[in-house]
Amino acid sequence: MPPLELLGLVGFIDPIRPDVPDAIRRCRSAGVDVVMVTGDHPATALAIARELEITDSPDEVVTGVKLGDPEVATLSEFIDRVKKGRVFARVTPLQKLRIVEAYRKSGEFVAVTGDGVNDAPALRSANIGVAMGSGTDVAKDTASLIVTDDDFASIVAGIEEGRYAYDNVRKVVYLLITTGFAEVLLFMLALLIGLPLPLVAVQLLWLNLVTNGIQDTALAFEKGEPGIMNRPPRRTEEGFFNRLMIEQVLLSGTVIGLVTLGAWYWLLSNGWDEFAARNLLFLLMVLFENFHLFNCRSEYISAFRVPISNNYILIAAVIAAQGLHIAALYIPFFQDVLQVQPVSLVEWITLLVLASSVVVVMEIFKAVRKHRPLDHQTGYGVG
Repeated sequence: MPPLELLGLVGFIDPIRPDVPDAIRRCRSAGVDVVMVTGDHPATALAIARELEITDSPDEVVTGVKLGDPEVATLSEFIDRVKKGRVFARVTPLQKLRIVEAYRKSGEFVAVTGDGVNDAPALRSANIGVAMGSGTDVAKDTASLIVTDDDFASIVAGIEEGRYAYDNVRKVVYLLITTGFAEVLLFMLALLIGLPLPLVAVQLLWLNLVTNGIQDTALAFEKGEPGIMNRPPRRTEEGFFNRLMIEQVLLSGTVIGLVTLGAWYWLLSNGWDEFAARNLLFLLMVLFENFHLFNCRSEYISAFRVPISNNYILIAAVIAAQGLHIAALYIPFFQDVLQVQPVSLVEWITLLVLASSVVVVMEIFKAVRKHRPLDHQTGYGVG
């Protein structure tokens, strides 16, 4: 039998997608840490990790042998071993599961990507399990999300879109809660000091359902703010109404409430009858809502630095809301229903100046907030 003769070697490689290293860099700037958990050989895992810029140090490659048996090691010991690595190689499905559990026990919010049957336990245990579209049915049935294009960059794009959506929900809530708080403050203080009711029921309905209803819908179309992927993630225990939201609502709502109360008191004290005074106060509230809408376009950036082009719908909404109210001042039917009448040019100018005060105060607030520590400034903290 003739001896075997080596004719050559064939090597196979599963190349990294070109956009993945950039996606991992974007994760890092967004405060999202990326680690690799694989069953491959440690040398292979380290080579891939270097290409992905996850780690360049062999010391941060932890093998399944170094992790040890998760059933034997105590939880604290296993967590310490997990914290030492950024790449986990030659790990078993049970070790993958325990790695996820260790990160969660450490207070992290964990997302796991996988495509195989052996990834299913880890996908199930994670806060968010992300399966690849080309993966097994078991992985896809277990996961919370399925990435149909098998691209890690799509996950990062999803994080960005999620932050945009969350910000816009906060903006809408900020607008609605502020105006509601201002109205409650106005009524409570007016009654406490013995003044008549500042607004009648139909005027409140007009403010909340018509003018505010148009504005909050338009605000939901606001484009994402630049630099949103440079913010660290929110703390997992942080609620929707965090310190930043509470501060802004209380400050802006108090400004609107006190200025309108002062205007109501001054009008009545200077001989204006209730109908005429209430007509001006009603218009002032509409103007306040329109001015404050521009404050709500960003919780972090000056209203003067947010481009108008980010939301033309919002500009149309302001024109529509104000236009409807102006029309109501001159149309007899609405005059009777809303108890309003036309106002003079001097009154318009005076009310515009008063309503702009909420923008001035919130601009000062944003300027002062820039000098606070990061999590106070943005309302976000490292999680």
